[in-house]
Amino acid sequence: MDLRIFRHLWGITEPWETLFPKIRALGYFGIEHILPDPSERSRFRSQLDLHGFDYIAQIVTVGDSVTDHIASFGRTVEDAITMKPRLINCHSGCDWFSEEEARRFFGEALEIEAKLGISVAHETHRGRIFYNPWITERLIKQFPELKLSCDFSHWVVVSERLLEKEMDIIAHCAERCIHIHARVGYEEGPQVPDPRAPEYERHVLAHERWWRMVWDAQERRGMLESTLTPEFGAPDYLHTTPYTRIPVANLWDICNWQADRQRAQFMSRQEKH
Repeated sequence: MDLRIFRHLWGITEPWETLFPKIRALGYFGIEHILPDPSERSRFRSQLDLHGFDYIAQIVTVGDSVTDHIASFGRTVEDAITMKPRLINCHSGCDWFSEEEARRFFGEALEIEAKLGISVAHETHRGRIFYNPWITERLIKQFPELKLSCDFSHWVVVSERLLEKEMDIIAHCAERCIHIHARVGYEEGPQVPDPRAPEYERHVLAHERWWRMVWDAQERRGMLESTLTPEFGAPDYLHTTPYTRIPVANLWDICNWQADRQRAQFMSRQEKH
C-alpha cells in the first residue's frame, strides 16, 4: 500500500499558478479543497492537470431540516462530480439530528452515492452527525456501506480526553476509513498550537497510533493507496497572540512538517511489514 499525501488550501491566498508548483516540489500527490466558484473551476481544473494533481473535493450539507440536508447533499455531490475528484469529503448533517433523522440522512445519502458512482467519505467532525465516537459507532453498525474520513482531533476536544477508553470504537471506524485528516487535537481544542512543541508530544503520538490502526485496517481490506491530508487550519484554528492576532506558529511550516513526519511514519511501518 502506498501513502498519498494531499495539501489543503485553507488560509492560502496565493494564486494557484504560483502555489501549485511549490506544493508539487514538496512531494504532495494532490489537492484537497472546497469547490471553487463556478467561474474559477475551469482554471482550477487546468492547474490540477498541469501539475499532475489528484483532487479531493470538500463539501458541506446545509439547511434547517434533515430534508434540506439530504437535498443539499445530492445537489453538492452532483456539482462536485463535475470537477472529477478522486473522492468527496463531506461534513454531513448536523449534531442536533435525532438518531432517526441521522438514519434517514445516511440511508438516502448512500442511495445517492450508489446512483452517482462516487466515493463519499463522511467526516468525523464537530457540529455534524459524527461529532462524537458513540453515535458514529452506532450508525456505522447500522450502515455497513458507510465510508469515513477520520479526523480524530474533533473527538479529542468533544470528549476532553485522548480517547483511551474508545480504542474499540476507533478500531471499528478504521475499518470504514478511506481518508485521514491528520490534524492533532488536545483536550481543550481541535488543534494544538504547534505539534512540534514537546509539550504536545503525547497528543501527536496518540493520534499517530490511531492513524496506524487505520493504515493496518486499510491494508487488510486490500487498499492499494491510503490518502492523508495534514489539515492544520488557519486562525482561529491556529492560535494567535492576544491583541496582535499574530499566529503563534507558521501554518505552511506546520502542514509540511506533518506531511514529512507522516510520510516517514508510513515508510517505517512498511519496512516493519
